[in-house]
Amino acid sequence: MTNKVPAAYSGARFRLPPGYAPFMTSLLLSIFMCAFVSLVSTIKSEGITPGLVSAWLSAWLISWLLAFPVVLVVMPIVRRLVRLICRPV
Repeated sequence: MTNKVPAAYSGARFRLPPGYAPFMTSLLLSIFMCAFVSLVSTIKSEGITPGLVSAWLSAWLISWLLAFPVVLVVMPIVRRLVRLICRPV
């Protein structure tokens, strides 16, 4: 008796179907970009102080709540522009 495991469950981790790639790209891009930009902005405005992490996380959350929906809307436009600018493979 052989148990076949669906491709999405292969390996030790669960993997999402390919259709989720645009959503996950937008999610991860917004998380990392907001984290970096809000950290730089917080350090610039407050300096490196004992309350830096708390101020940064607060700034990051507000930034991310705005950035994620914006990235979801803008990403398809950016992809079209890139296709116009770059030659196909």
